[in-house]
Amino acid sequence: MRRRILRAILLAVAVTACALGIPLGYSAIIFVQTSAGASVTDTAQVAANTVDDQLTTNNGRIDQEGLKRVLQGGQAMVTFTYLGRKTTVVVGDSQGEDVLKSSAPLVHGGTLELIQNARPLRQLQAELTVLVALLVVLSVGTGTVVATVTARRLAEPMRHVADRAARLGAGDFRPDPNRYGVEELDMVAHALDTSGSALADLVQRERDLVGDVSHQLRSRLTALQLRLETMAGASSPEIAEDAAAALEQSERLTKVLEELLAAAGAARAVQAEPIDLATELPAIAADWRELLRADGRALRVRVPDGLLARATPGRLREAIGVLLDNSLRHGTGTVTISARRGEATAVVEVSDGGPGVPEELAAHVFERGVSGGGSTGVGLALARALVDADGGRLELSTSRPATFTLFLPVARAGDLVATPWRAEPGPR
Repeated sequence: MRRRILRAILLAVAVTACALGIPLGYSAIIFVQTSAGASVTDTAQVAANTVDDQLTTNNGRIDQEGLKRVLQGGQAMVTFTYLGRKTTVVVGDSQGEDVLKSSAPLVHGGTLELIQNARPLRQLQAELTVLVALLVVLSVGTGTVVATVTARRLAEPMRHVADRAARLGAGDFRPDPNRYGVEELDMVAHALDTSGSALADLVQRERDLVGDVSHQLRSRLTALQLRLETMAGASSPEIAEDAAAALEQSERLTKVLEELLAAAGAARAVQAEPIDLATELPAIAADWRELLRADGRALRVRVPDGLLARATPGRLREAIGVLLDNSLRHGTGTVTISARRGEATAVVEVSDGGPGVPEELAAHVFERGVSGGGSTGVGLALARALVDADGGRLELSTSRPATFTLFLPVARAGDLVATPWRAEPGPR
């Protein structure tokens, strides 16, 4: 995009410079030539008047030295004819082939012809041509600087908007406060923020619905299985047989439900990839260390080598970024990011030494719009959505001090296929 803008502006500047420079140069050359011709005509007239005066005062004699003084400062040859006599006076060097000519009548009869060397004229024309060319080059150079600045000013915001759209597609629905001072781009950024909020609400409602439906189905299936198990122990063989068959079908239904939920989680995590937490977590922490240090606080990272988790790098970075931002805004003391290996997950904990989450908010801290510190209450809901999109979980482990825990699917080195997140059996 930057190259296109740069090329378009440079082309416009070059065309404008040529459209103005060529006529300007041509006009300057013609003007100088016209002025030189007028100057030669005036000089010829002055020479003719001088010759007439000399013929009158000197009884028909010509004072060539006096005429040379009139013509001094240049190179010229004066040829004049009077009373049938032809006289030539040369001032300076030979005139060469490139000359300017002019003639003037003499009062005593005859004509005076002035031939002047055109070299000074050509030199002046060349200088003017060079000057115009320099002006064109200066215009193009100035246009290049302006084009570069303008292209960067337009391309950088557009790249940022494209980045924002990509993050939105990756599941990062957080609003971006950046604006660019360009009305159209600001409108796009506002539209992306609005779309992100709408998508976040839609995804959250969908996940809540799936969670509620799966919870209700599992609860009902569990109750049904208990009744069927009781009926399977009945004394009547027919009732016991029918109950056993129904119990088998309910168990199959339970298994199918768990597989569907696991498949849905795997579909959401299709972009997840094996990530070395020993490399990724320090890189994420590096973006926040200076901000915390400016607040007089420290950030520590503890992660064992070789711990691989399956996640989308952008989602993991944004989710942990939300937790670190919360620690920066609402916590105190040292912030700690630690990781360890669980039974079937990689466990990442983010904690600080602050007052923690009030008890009345602990159960609702991940709900959209809930906040205890005057913020929008969007960050934690989106962080949980980002982690959940990769097949993981985000929980508030302890409220005082606040410790948030990410449970991420583990990955093996060289693993290239998405690992389904196995749904835990039983009601949610």
